[in-house]
Amino acid sequence: MSHCQICMTDMMPQIGWRALFLKEDPFSICRECASKFEEIKGETCRSCDRSLENVAPQFKVDDQCADCIRWETDAEWAGVLDRNYSLLTYNTFAKEVLARYKFRGDYAIAFAFVPFIKQRLQSIPFDALVPIPLSEERLYERGFNQSEALIIASGYKPTNLLTRIHSEKQSKKSRAERIHLPQVFQTEASLSNEKVLLIDDIYTTGSTLRHAAKLLKSAGAQSVCSLTLARG
Repeated sequence: MSHCQICMTDMMPQIGWRALFLKEDPFSICRECASKFEEIKGETCRSCDRSLENVAPQFKVDDQCADCIRWETDAEWAGVLDRNYSLLTYNTFAKEVLARYKFRGDYAIAFAFVPFIKQRLQSIPFDALVPIPLSEERLYERGFNQSEALIIASGYKPTNLLTRIHSEKQSKKSRAERIHLPQVFQTEASLSNEKVLLIDDIYTTGSTLRHAAKLLKSAGAQSVCSLTLARG
């Protein structure tokens, strides 16, 4: 008998013909916890996967949200990040679970997201999965890089192309402050038209991902997209 990686409730193994013959990845969370996550479906922004179903008309144009329109009309950032894919809405439950995962060192929660990640990766072309790095200070505080852990838990090998040179917490900054930060990463990579997929936990303003994408494109990447657990 296994237990839910989120609420620790015991779970009976689900054995059926699909599990036996298709070898599906079993969920490591109980049905109640799974039901509290909201998968992003329906009409979404073509650039960042933000749900557009409840967005007022003045905050979107066709299938693109106002935030992405601002990014793409800025000459410095236009076309830097080709696309963000997000799995879950950043609802109250997702926020609580990700806080446990990131700030309380609960590494095992990474496995709760594996089925979501593996299913989405089947439809995204990539040559390398690149985790967003932490500063040495943050890595020491948390004990592990949560983005790298998601890749490893999903059975893939992370390609560490980036290091962080700026250690201030981004969550404490406003959107304008994040956008106007100096470059927060560095790389020694020399890429040859690789399709890079950045992995991170939450897409909020998209600033961190665009800083990373800009650097990797300057290093020779053909395209840089991102996959995030939640869209804030």
